[in-house]
Amino acid sequence: MEKLNCWEFKKCGCETGGAKVSELGLCPAATEMRLHGQNSGKYAGRACWAVGKTLCDGKVGGNFATKMSSCMKCNFFNLVVHEEGDKLAKMIDLVHKLKKKKA
Repeated sequence: MEKLNCWEFKKCGCETGGAKVSELGLCPAATEMRLHGQNSGKYAGRACWAVGKTLCDGKVGGNFATKMSSCMKCNFFNLVVHEEGDKLAKMIDLVHKLKKKKA
């Protein structure tokens, strides 16, 4: 079974070519190449909690530090944690990848 990215799971329409991009904007999780492949996702689609200003439930989230507590309660975050198990990308590794220059 193919693992879902956040925009597929949440059906937000904020991915590239999504139905709500003109209304809500393009979500950074759907374009963040530095996390491509993490947790078996496309772009940051399975590591969205590490990316600042993602669109969650129609609202723009803050940076990693301010949004992490709400992300940990998210049903998608918990699905990824469950699916990845011991293979889940460590937060510190995600943050280090994001600190590198954009590809």
